[in-house]
Amino acid sequence: MVLDRIAWTRQMKKIDMATILFFLGILLTVGTLQETGTLNQIGHWLNDTFNNVYVINALIGILSSVVDNVPLVASAMGMYDIEPSGVVESLQMYQQDGTFWQLLAYCAGTGGSILIIGSAAGVVAMGLENISFTWYMKRITPLALLGYFAGILTFWLMHI
Repeated sequence: MVLDRIAWTRQMKKIDMATILFFLGILLTVGTLQETGTLNQIGHWLNDTFNNVYVINALIGILSSVVDNVPLVASAMGMYDIEPSGVVESLQMYQQDGTFWQLLAYCAGTGGSILIIGSAAGVVAMGLENISFTWYMKRITPLALLGYFAGILTFWLMHI
């Protein structure tokens, strides 16, 4: 019993509390935006303005290059409800595992690579490898953008 308590105490000291608090804060913020209806309004505005899941997801992915993808995906989950199977054709893209959600996973996940600050791994690489933001912008961002849009195009070609 005493050994279990000591092992538990050692493990608790290894926890990165800053990371836990970061994600807790993100999820609380997203939950607040969802409860106030803000995310739903943003979703309706995006649909009314662009009316195209490819454009909406591409924009979310580009935003992911500045904002972490975790809050973006959590926000999108609050903006658009997952529709049950067998819904009307216009809502089928929002079904579980539908076009919107598959493309969102791609865009939010890979969009963070457009800028080095778009992912935790990029920020760590900046520190460990002394990579500057401008070096990355000049040499990697154009290639990352090309690959990003090529992936969206490939996804679209697979689903037409």
